[in-house]
Amino acid sequence: MARRDESIRHLLDQFVTVRIVQANALDLTLFDFDFDLTFAVFFLNADKTIYGRFGTRSDREAVRDISMEGFRRALEGALGLHADYPKNRAALAGKRATRMRVRQPERFPSLKKYGKSLDYDGAVAKSCMHCHQVRAAARAVLREARKPMPDEVLFPWPMPDAVGLSLDPKECATVARAAGVAEKAGFRAGDRILSLAGQPLLSIADVQWVLDTAGAPARIPAVVERKGERVELTLPLEKDWRRGSDISWRTTTWDLRRMAFGGMVLEPAPGADGKSLRLRVKHVGRYGQHAVAMRAGVRKGDIVVGFAGWTDPMTESELLARVLTKKPAGTRVDVALLRDGKRIETRIRLQ
Repeated sequence: MARRDESIRHLLDQFVTVRIVQANALDLTLFDFDFDLTFAVFFLNADKTIYGRFGTRSDREAVRDISMEGFRRALEGALGLHADYPKNRAALAGKRATRMRVRQPERFPSLKKYGKSLDYDGAVAKSCMHCHQVRAAARAVLREARKPMPDEVLFPWPMPDAVGLSLDPKECATVARAAGVAEKAGFRAGDRILSLAGQPLLSIADVQWVLDTAGAPARIPAVVERKGERVELTLPLEKDWRRGSDISWRTTTWDLRRMAFGGMVLEPAPGADGKSLRLRVKHVGRYGQHAVAMRAGVRKGDIVVGFAGWTDPMTESELLARVLTKKPAGTRVDVALLRDGKRIETRIRLQ
């Protein structure tokens, strides 16, 4: 352990390290990443060229998807890209953010109350803008305009598993298992993905970046190293490929539940047979806009068996996506519940 940590410190000594602890005044044309993370790294040139990103999460236990070994690999890869710069500038161009509607988060309507810096002499916590609030604010703009939320907004930063790629967190964008679309495209366990969409990769986060910025449908060119040889592949993405992602763990999903469920948190219900909708109310909000479902009579432990007329089997993520793409804010929807074996009908107003 000590030897491993020492090797990482040696690598870090070759970087100028900067720690950013809040989103206030963050340059969103540069720092575009998965805002639900608690730890994210950018490898940058002094001219703001992005070599790559590090930091990945697929559920509430973030440690499953990152490792010190993977971090060391990313550091080594970033130094290698830096040694070749600027000859590789063109290959790095796709890593720069171009998507955000505003340059700084406080320009979103719901975040205007925040200043550009923390109030260290007063209410530090209240003055600190959290990263997850950035994505929530961007979604709120669409919802308040009564616009449907596209999949790229609802299912951000999808894990490579969504296309059948399971990557080794201890390696540098290396395939542990391939299934589904990825397997059909020719990816194999042990492949080291050298580039995706022409971009060099340092980590799983770099793969997520390419996937997150890809269109749908799309065909993404890939180059892998397999047993010392370079192999060219093409990864096809279908129109709705993102919907296999689970967003229930994300902090930013909390606000989606307010919009779509009136504050309910749903989970698979005991006895679900996969033939009809059956989601258990794990939690129901009690305050403000998150208490809409509670005020409509919904209780913790109720089983949702119908929502807006839909009764087909869905996960919480799938139901959120259907509501937020098909039902605008202000719509009143019927909700059918089971409580102690009895069917209860109620209605909630979407936000």
